[in-house]
This record gives sequence, structure tokens and C-alpha cells, in this order.
Amino acid sequence: MTQDAVVTDTRWLSSPEMAAWLNLTQLLMLVPSALDRQLRDDAGIPHAYYQILATLSSEPGRSMRMTDLARRVGTTTSRLSHAVASLEQRGWICRKACAFDKRGQIASLTDTGHSVLESAAPGHVAEVRRLIFDQLSPTEIDQLREITAKILPAVSA
Repeated sequence: MTQDAVVTDTRWLSSPEMAAWLNLTQLLMLVPSALDRQLRDDAGIPHAYYQILATLSSEPGRSMRMTDLARRVGTTTSRLSHAVASLEQRGWICRKACAFDKRGQIASLTDTGHSVLESAAPGHVAEVRRLIFDQLSPTEIDQLREITAKILPAVSA
């Protein structure tokens, strides 16, 4: 295929699509940084650690297979393993072998980890509300949920 064929076959973004894309890319960069800064300042933990603790807290038995946890928090298993090792050292998570998969491991939120999460959550929720939901009407919140629900399957495939 020639360079000219690539240029003419490309479905370039329209002006409204480009404006939406640029806004989205800024959000994808700025929101995680703002949340990380708030959690580090207020609770002394990075956003990635908070996500791990929060995800485990909502699971039955506050436990989850490491591979499923990695998928849920949007990271690789090696990055998750490194983070969980740090959380284990703090006594916030414990790991044990998976009963039905000898290669797998189960991560569990400890009572201490749950207390840390409960302490960090109010400030985190306030920041999420300030950055996102206070800027939107109830209708826009519904639209945001619907839009993200449509996009997530494509990016998580």
C-alpha cells in the first residue's frame, strides 16, 4: 500500500471529534494526576494503591484473584504484584495461594488496610466530586455513564 493510499483511506477526525478527543486526552492525563496528588497529600498513598484497596473492599470476603484484580484496576500483573508487595509490607493486604489454581494467588484486604481505606475515602470522594460530578447535571452524569459504558468494551478487549 502506498503512502497516498494510506492518506486517502484514513478516516480523519472531524472538527467536533478532534475537539472531543483533545478534551478526553487532557482528562485522561489530568484527572489521575489530581487524584494521586490529593491521596498522597491527605492519606500518604498513591491513587494506584487506593484503587487496589477499594476494589478489594467491595469484593466478597474482601479477596480477589491477583489476575482479576489486575484487570479490574487496569494494570499488568507484574505492576500489581509490585504494588501488592508494598501493601503487604504495610500490613494492608495479605496474599495466599489460590485453592483451585496452584499458580494463582488471592489478595485479601486486611482489617488494617480496610481502616486505611475508610480513613482515605472521604477526602478522595470529595475530590472526585469536586473534579467531576460537581461540574455536571444529573442528566450529564447519566450521559457520561452511558458514553463510558459504550467505550469501555472497545478499550478493554
